[in-house]
Amino acid sequence: MSTRIDRPADRLHIAVASPDPFARGVARGEQLRDVLAGGIAGYDRFFRIGGISPQQVRDDAERTLDTIGGFRPHARAQIEGIAHGAGVDVLRIAALNARTEILARSATVPPGECSTLVRRTEDAADGAPRTFGIQTWDWHVELSPFWHTLESRGGTHDVVGLTEHGILAKIGVNSAGLALHFNILGHREDGAGGIPVHVLAAVVLEEAGSVAEAVEIVRSAPIASSGSFTLFDTTDAVLLDLSPDGVFALEPDNGTLVRTNHFLTPVPAANEKTWLYQPDSGNRYTLLRKRLTDTAPPRSADELVPFLVSGADEAALTCLPDMSLPEGQRWASLATVVLEPASRTARILDGTPADAGTRPWRYLHAQDNGGHGTAT
Repeated sequence: MSTRIDRPADRLHIAVASPDPFARGVARGEQLRDVLAGGIAGYDRFFRIGGISPQQVRDDAERTLDTIGGFRPHARAQIEGIAHGAGVDVLRIAALNARTEILARSATVPPGECSTLVRRTEDAADGAPRTFGIQTWDWHVELSPFWHTLESRGGTHDVVGLTEHGILAKIGVNSAGLALHFNILGHREDGAGGIPVHVLAAVVLEEAGSVAEAVEIVRSAPIASSGSFTLFDTTDAVLLDLSPDGVFALEPDNGTLVRTNHFLTPVPAANEKTWLYQPDSGNRYTLLRKRLTDTAPPRSADELVPFLVSGADEAALTCLPDMSLPEGQRWASLATVVLEPASRTARILDGTPADAGTRPWRYLHAQDNGGHGTAT
């Protein structure tokens, strides 16, 4: 039985600003102090359902935290700051940031499913290049209360977007106009100990001023798990398959990048955990490709939204939870995110693409103009 999702009336928004990464973390932790325990308990439950012992979680978190410190000390400092500000053990925060990698141990709690579409086109008025993107964030419905919108100022670049409580970043855009959409993939060698994909997303958004810089950062990271970053700035776009086999890039096809949850390049695809997502991911990918073929390509961010609304008897681009299934298998579209590098804007809907006409979008602006995220 599918059901609508119980969403908070006023989704938490966290704003921090400091040139000191530890201080930014402390400020985040202080604002999360009253709600972070619920997110930690939720992941503890999923680790347990997945057959992962508390000691395994702590061991993975400790190894991961050491790797983060070696790769980017400022990222470790932010994690330590969140723990300090929230008054919790730092390894609990490290485990949240490595939740994808830790859950890769499990065969009973597979990841959720997301769909992403990015367009690179030309402005109708002056012919200048334009890029814009959209994605659903699909995850366990039980974790719906435990995410927030974010603006983080004071690093190399300011960052706005969406993330989960205690996790440094997920989906967003920075003040240099570099945008990042985020999808999870599955590789047979996935595991903890490298740079978590969520931490890598945070590093990219804070440091990279362009797609080229972002790709360089990703290629330099010690990656031990898989995922996908769809990266785009005001003129360029690329899709990355991240995996223990390496990082592999795809350029836009007719100005478009489409991503669901399977590898699109052959080397990591040979070691894919196909049972995690198929045939669903392939069906969603095929549906999006067909829509792009059958319909005039979107010329603006607003025109992207209908592409991710599922019709009757179509693949589940819009995901509602089936509450008759056991915990760990109740997928839901927790949010819809539109990113526009030219305006440094993240537009976030606490709902599915089908809710776009009935629920407000929250607009967040990364440019340093004193603006703050507001629901409109």
